Amino acid sequence: MDAFTALADPTRRRIVEMLAQGALSAGEIGERFTVSAPAISQHLKTLREAGLVRVTVAGQRRIYALDPDGIDSFDQWVRRVRAFWPDRLAALEAALSKPDPGEEA
Repeated sequence: MDAFTALADPTRRRIVEMLAQGALSAGEIGERFTVSAPAISQHLKTLREAGLVRVTVAGQRRIYALDPDGIDSFDQWVRRVRAFWPDRLAALEAALSKPDPGEEA
């Protein structure tokens, strides 16, 4: 699963936002939602498979954190797309600022 598919779900986006503040156990994540623990586990699995989060085991607890490599890959893609727009918008602005051939100056 890719990052975009994983982040298409609002619950998974919220989990990523929560983990941006720091690592949390699966139980701590689950406490913040009204869905079942198995549903949260499935969301975490999806995020892990997409490379957006990583898990470490501490005794009986599973601690989730953002995976810097996965987040960096996603961020690099966004930056490439974002770099496309300034030139396009400047060209649009220039085209819009030219008078129409039929208009008088």
